[in-house]
Amino acid sequence: MSNVIHLPKPARARPGAESLAALIDCFARHRRVTEDVFWLKENAELLNILECTGTVVPQDALAPLRDFYQTLEQRLGFFPQYYRFLLSVCLDLEDLGLPGDKGEALAHWAAREGLADAEMSDLQRAEARRLMLRRGIDPLPEDTGLTERLHAFIDRSETFAMPNRKAAYELTHIVFYLSEYGRRDPGLSPAALRSLDHAGVLALLDGDCDLLAEICIALRYASASAPAVWEDAVRRSLGRFTIAAGPHAASQDDYHQFFVGNWAGAVSGGAAFGTPLHRGRMGFHLEDQGPRPLRRISQTLYALGDARRGDWVALRPRIFAALDEGEQAVLSEAEASTGQFDTFFAGFARTQLCGVDL
Repeated sequence: MSNVIHLPKPARARPGAESLAALIDCFARHRRVTEDVFWLKENAELLNILECTGTVVPQDALAPLRDFYQTLEQRLGFFPQYYRFLLSVCLDLEDLGLPGDKGEALAHWAAREGLADAEMSDLQRAEARRLMLRRGIDPLPEDTGLTERLHAFIDRSETFAMPNRKAAYELTHIVFYLSEYGRRDPGLSPAALRSLDHAGVLALLDGDCDLLAEICIALRYASASAPAVWEDAVRRSLGRFTIAAGPHAASQDDYHQFFVGNWAGAVSGGAAFGTPLHRGRMGFHLEDQGPRPLRRISQTLYALGDARRGDWVALRPRIFAALDEGEQAVLSEAEASTGQFDTFFAGFARTQLCGVDL
């Protein structure tokens, strides 16, 4: 049987050494085997959050990852397709204080092998460049237009006024890479900030606090203010987590939202991972997400057919009438959270082909 821990409301206290050690040990030893690519993903995400938030990690807490660090060159040689995960884990462990300096040599090897040249996605090319530049190596010296292409993508705010989680996560990660995770000004244009605003409204309407947390982080990395209602929603979501502890705790869970919710809390001035945790295997499960009006709003608009318009003032009464009380409250929060709701709705309504006879 698994024990269930009910989390208190997230605190702003410094994370305790025991809880931090338990969290690292859980993901390093108890959820998956190290040859599983999802082990790489989970541990890379956790270490990245600890490193970029400046969390002080005691040496003993990193002990479960020492053996993995010692075998990184063998793993990279056999699994070069996972070089971004492997380099990320390596560099973060070193920067968090684990003794060793093989990251630079591994980055040089990855660059010589042209691993970044195999990436079709500009997002992945940007991640590869950002990782290797941490050790002073540009794996793509001839790709002088990469940064401009990233800006062009995030500047098209129309993309982010309609539901597209993949594009929205690409948006947040581009800001992470351009800002070096909050270490420099990413140089976002007003259009890119509008893209983050649109994506945040959609995430709030969909009750998607995983994505909303990343958007709040991206806004802060861009030296912009995340709306208080968005950050409050992320904080409240952490209070709806339960943690199952024990050998049968499921690893197919909501760990990522737990991670990014804590990350957002740290970026906004709190502390990441302040929750008391048990040693051993844990599963992180989000309880009820509350009202999520996005689907019903979309259905209402689609049902209008050619009568659909991008005029929020005109359609507001009809849309509110289609929602229940809880959904209306969320929509009201979303509307009040931004000064650009009219612009957002004009794109969200998708009226370009209404009444057009092709």
